[in-house]
Amino acid sequence: MSNLVASAARARVAVGRTLRPRYFSSSLRRLDDNAPKPPPSVDDSTSALDYKRTLKHRPPPLPAMDLPRSRSAEEAVTNILYNTPPPSLQPFKKHVLNCLVQNEPGVLSRVSGILAGRGFNIDSLVVCRTEIRDLSRMCLVLRGQDGVVEQARRQLEDLVPVWAVLDYTETHCIERELLLAKVSILGPEYLEEQLLGGPTHEPRRIHAYAQSQSHYEPEHGHSKLEREAALAQQFEHSAQAEPSAVPLTPSQALRLKSDNLQAIETLAAQFGGRIVDVSEHSVIVEMSGKTKRVEAFLALLKPFGLLESARTGLMVMPRTPIKQTDADEAEEQGGAVDASLLPPG
Repeated sequence: MSNLVASAARARVAVGRTLRPRYFSSSLRRLDDNAPKPPPSVDDSTSALDYKRTLKHRPPPLPAMDLPRSRSAEEAVTNILYNTPPPSLQPFKKHVLNCLVQNEPGVLSRVSGILAGRGFNIDSLVVCRTEIRDLSRMCLVLRGQDGVVEQARRQLEDLVPVWAVLDYTETHCIERELLLAKVSILGPEYLEEQLLGGPTHEPRRIHAYAQSQSHYEPEHGHSKLEREAALAQQFEHSAQAEPSAVPLTPSQALRLKSDNLQAIETLAAQFGGRIVDVSEHSVIVEMSGKTKRVEAFLALLKPFGLLESARTGLMVMPRTPIKQTDADEAEEQGGAVDASLLPPG
């Protein structure tokens, strides 16, 4: 009896073993038929495109967008008028910036490049070494509004070789500018000849007449009447010549030079300047002072005949404040003292 039960159990296990793989294999076969298959491996750039085409699902359509309504011209103009910021009413004034920079090549080009990119025109620029070997001082004078200049100052301060940028616009400073001017001592009548580099004592009327004679030499093809008319016209022009064309005698030139030299020396002394070079027909004057004082001195030198001028930029240095004593502070603060508050006697 036991043998029969054991054989029946072994038969049931064998039947289960043979049926189960068949059942699962058929279900897996059905799942594999419905799954999307990848495209064959093709070494081409369009293989990804082929794979996308084999996909059955498509992305949903884009949502509908609400188009803005069309505005009228009145609404557009009102929007522009009320949303446009008004122009700045800050005045354009002179600003003096003092830059402490590293003494290395290329700093000047970087500083000037930033200011040029912001549209600033530099009125003057002075760069010099200081008592420190690796430190240079750069003085910039430009015109602009306070807010714009402050933005440029901060941008300059962000540069790597710049230590600090100080704005000396509202600071009590000592301002100096150096001027070298070459002035004629013959007077404004002979200024044009000196600028052209020609001789100053050559008799220009005789020289012009000699040129006219050489120009109107008898040539073939010109009649005698034409030559006489040309000579008469040249004579009229020479008779109407300016008095400045008359040459100077040596004694007249000497007296004229002496008078003009004395006048220029007196004028330079009034402005704190001095004559540093004297030549045959001109002198060089040196003068230092504020910008307005230098411009006034140049305006007074022009009637003598200004041949050449060279100016340095503005150099500034802040004043050192003087400490006041207690008595000075009390005198500034106090007014009339009440006599009843004073001690007796």
